[in-house]
Amino acid sequence: MKKAWIAALTALVAPPRTRTAGRVLAMGALLLGASLPCGAAAAQDADMTFDDESSEGGADMTFEEGGESSGGGGDVISSLATEGDASGAAARAADSGDRDAPEREAEATEEIYAVQQIYALRINRVELMPSIAQSMNDPFVSHTGVSLGLNYWFTNVLAVGLNFIWYEGLESESDLNFFVRRSTRLAVPVNGYQFLANLNFTYVPIYGKFAMFNEFIFQYDAYIVGGIGLMRTRPIPVVDPVVREFDFGERISFNVGIGLRVFVTRWLAVFAELRDYMYLETLENLNVGFGADRNNPETWVQSSPAFVNNVTAQIGLAIFVPFDFSYNQPR
Repeated sequence: MKKAWIAALTALVAPPRTRTAGRVLAMGALLLGASLPCGAAAAQDADMTFDDESSEGGADMTFEEGGESSGGGGDVISSLATEGDASGAAARAADSGDRDAPEREAEATEEIYAVQQIYALRINRVELMPSIAQSMNDPFVSHTGVSLGLNYWFTNVLAVGLNFIWYEGLESESDLNFFVRRSTRLAVPVNGYQFLANLNFTYVPIYGKFAMFNEFIFQYDAYIVGGIGLMRTRPIPVVDPVVREFDFGERISFNVGIGLRVFVTRWLAVFAELRDYMYLETLENLNVGFGADRNNPETWVQSSPAFVNNVTAQIGLAIFVPFDFSYNQPR
């Protein structure tokens, strides 16, 4: 540092012929000397040496860097601005006295659900159900019938009703039993139905909609049905048809089933149903008596009844009356 000041004074007192250049060097030396303390504080590990030159009284500066460089081409103005913003924010927080203030709460968002109204209400409506019925588990006799159902919906998912199926005149015995008897000398007892009538309770646990052909949307519901009723049946004589002849008799039946109803309009739907009608049936006796026993009607039937499952499939229309209805909105 002393050398810098000496070089500046030497330039000031130099001869006139070199005074102009000396003044320039003197001003540069003074500025350099004034900046040396700041430079030393900023670059702690930088060493600065000067070598005197005998020709023009000039000096060469050599910097030797050790450790990390503090200058390194950094943006001093940006650093000062950043420090100023940080100190200003701290000062504002100190002035306000709100250092322990909680962070701003996140904005609350509420989920909104859009619930579609039920397409067709059933409550307080009467349902008429004409259909075609067909037995599914009797390979020897085709039990075909026409059916009519009537339901009253006292809630939107519960109904009480009646159903009636007429069979007589629509049944047909298959040729399978005839060929079995002819080839094996064995007969399978079969029965014919006249009609059945039942008191039913219906419950709808499932309701929804589906798309068809990516264009049409249909509403549907699935239901469970069950009840108790009466059947009129009789054995069909196959063992000794020349002598035996049977009349219809009443049987107590129980039924349980499932169904699917697809709405076409708000008052018209197509339904399909599978129901099992269970009852005790009187079957024809496979043994033929001799003499007077052959003509005795008490020997024509088996001594104990058989448990029968009449599994029936039905398909038809469901018509709701009245045709229109109105929603009662909650207040």
